[in-house]
Formats: sequence, structure tokens, C-alpha cells
Amino acid sequence: MSQPTPGRIPLRIQGLLIAFFLSAFAKMGQITIIGKQVYDLTGRELDLGLIGLAEFLPAMLVAPLAGAIADRVDRRQMFAFALSGEALVSALLFWYATTEPTSILPIFWLVFLFGLGQGFTAASGRALPIDMSPTALFPRVVALEHVAFQAGLIVGPVTFGFLFVVAEPLPYLTAALGLATATLILIVIPSASVRQLDTVGVRQAVVDAILGMRFIRRTPVLFGVISLDLFAVLFGGAVALLPAIAEDRLGVGAIGLGWLRAAVGIGAGIVAVALSIRPIQRHIGRTLLSVVAIFGVGTIVLGLSRNYLLAFIAIMVLAGADAVSMFIRLTIVPLATPENMRGRVLALENVFIGASNELGAFESGVTAALLGLTGAIVFGGIGTLAVVALWSILFPTLRDVDRFDEVTTSPQVE
Repeated sequence: MSQPTPGRIPLRIQGLLIAFFLSAFAKMGQITIIGKQVYDLTGRELDLGLIGLAEFLPAMLVAPLAGAIADRVDRRQMFAFALSGEALVSALLFWYATTEPTSILPIFWLVFLFGLGQGFTAASGRALPIDMSPTALFPRVVALEHVAFQAGLIVGPVTFGFLFVVAEPLPYLTAALGLATATLILIVIPSASVRQLDTVGVRQAVVDAILGMRFIRRTPVLFGVISLDLFAVLFGGAVALLPAIAEDRLGVGAIGLGWLRAAVGIGAGIVAVALSIRPIQRHIGRTLLSVVAIFGVGTIVLGLSRNYLLAFIAIMVLAGADAVSMFIRLTIVPLATPENMRGRVLALENVFIGASNELGAFESGVTAALLGLTGAIVFGGIGTLAVVALWSILFPTLRDVDRFDEVTTSPQVE
């Protein structure tokens, strides 16, 4: 592979970043509208949690197979194929929305199908930046990938909120078009992989998953960083309750909800841009624990807020803290994993991320039904702070990581 001009991002990476933006734009905008539509139909916080559960279960089920396939095929093609499946589901959501639905059950089934696609996009897409980037550019590419994702996280919910006001089915059509465009971009950019598809049995996929889990468990830095994200964000899933917060607490509609959801991207995007210019270089472990604690404090403030501006700022702060945490995790996990195991490790990590995000949404929905909105969100923030305190004791290896190159492994392991 020819080396790019120092500081210059190769064209294939630029295309990949555009695809990541379009994917985030479509997915984040769509899930915002799904939450709004479901809450409008039922008015129950628990249903917002069930959306998260419907996303998580299929991704968990396909993770062993997806990870095994991702280690055997061209990950770019696999990512494109999975995105095309998600585009089809978005088109079906568009069709259902045109029927003036009164039942949420078809929505949950379509979310389940969308989750199947996400199980495959996670296993393939997460590994692509390091597959396609020169080693020296990888931290910068991770930061730029994060910028692309956060840009989609900002533009998607705001755009989809306006589109929902214009016509309720329109956001789903926009999501389908965005995902289809991302698929086309991935098809035309050159591949950095020479893998050819071979036969992948279910038994071998399970064996690979076990090997990946064993590798994570035996690597303290990996186990610490992945489990920290799992348990900290599991308690801090307040963003899933934004449709209820916007409607019942703050008295705003779809546009106001879109901006609240966009506050996640704005806060994280500001941090992501800063990290793309000047990535974190030192005190990696302690920085990670500190920003997760800030995430917990921001969650508590959001739970106590009854003012739109304060809620907006709280979301920006917790999202900015989460952006730093994500940048560190997105850099550590691939670097600490040998190339021939990245697919299965990243697929398993996606299960943990799904457990933190989607199961966190489910936990928030259940606790909101039991404790009310304020009680559920404050409880989650306190839980996050408790996890940080415990992890700083249980994982001294992670806490004491100073530089990213300290976690780099050899290219292959058996």
C-alpha cells in the first residue's frame, strides 16, 4: 500500500467517512421519529424502553455469526450489504406510516429487523477505519469518523423533526434514501481487503465467538474499557426517554424533540472536532474514568431539569463527555485486538454497546414506569457514578494506561 502524503486523508477514507455520516444521519433521525410516533400512539414510557429492547435482541443473536463472517470476507462489501438491508426496512417503515397506523406492534417488528442489520454493520463497519488506514493516521481517522457520526447525529434528528411536521411518513423515506446512498458509496470506493468468502458454519461461528470472548476476558484493558461502557451507559440511558421529557416535562413537539436529540450530536460533535484536531495523547485511562463520571453528573442534571435550555445544556455536556469516552474506546479496542480477531471482538463489543445503549433504554423505560421520569433519570446518573468508582478499583491496568501505543498488540494471534 502506498503511503499517503503526511496529514492527507486518502480518498477511500473520505468516501468511508461520508458513508458513516449518511448512516448516522438516517439511523439517528429515524430512531428519534420512531420514539415520537410510538409515544404519540401510547403515551407510555415503557414502550420507549421496549424500542431499545427490540433493537438489542437481534444484534445480540447475530453477533457470533456476524463476527465470524467479518473475519472472513471483504468487510466493506459486508457493511454495504447490511446497510442495504437497513434501507429496505426503512422503506417498509415509510409504507407503514402512510397507512395512518394505530398499532405499534408492526413498528416493533420492523425495529427488530433493523436491529438484525445493525448486528452486521457493527461487526464490519467498526473495523473498516483501521483496515483502510495507514497506522500513523489511525487515531486521526477515528476522530474524523467520530466527527462524521456526530454530524449525522446533529443533522438527522433536527431534519427528521421538521420532516415529521411536514408529513409523518417523510422521515422514513429520507432514511431509506440516505442508507441507500451510503451503500452506493461503499460499493464504488476501493477495498483494502483481499479476503474471499468461505463457508462459515454456525458451530464455527460459536467457536469463534467463544475465542473472542476469551481474548477479551484475558486482556484487562479490553475487558475494562468494554465493561465500563456497558455498565456506565446501562444506567445512563436517559436519552431514550427524550420523547416523554419533551412532551410531558418541557411541553415541546417534534421540532423541539429533534433539537433535544440533536443536542447529543452538538455536544459530542464539538468535542469530536476538537479531538480530530488534537487527539488525546496522554493519561488515557484516567481521562476515560473522569469523562464517564461527568456523563453521570450530566444525567442527574437532566433528570432534575424542568427548563428547556438547562436540559439542552445538560444533554450537550453528557454527550460531550461520552464523545471523549467513545473516542478512547474506539481507539483502544482495535489497537488492542490482533487483525485476524477484530471482526469477532468488535461484534462482541457491539453486543456490549447494544446492552448499554438499547438495554439502557429498556432499563430507563422500566424504571420510569416504576419511579417516574425524574426518579429514573437521577437513579441512572447515580448508578453511573458508582460504576466509575468501582471500575477505578477493579481495573488498575486500564486506569493507569498513559498512551495508546501501550495497548497495541501483534498483528495475529492463534
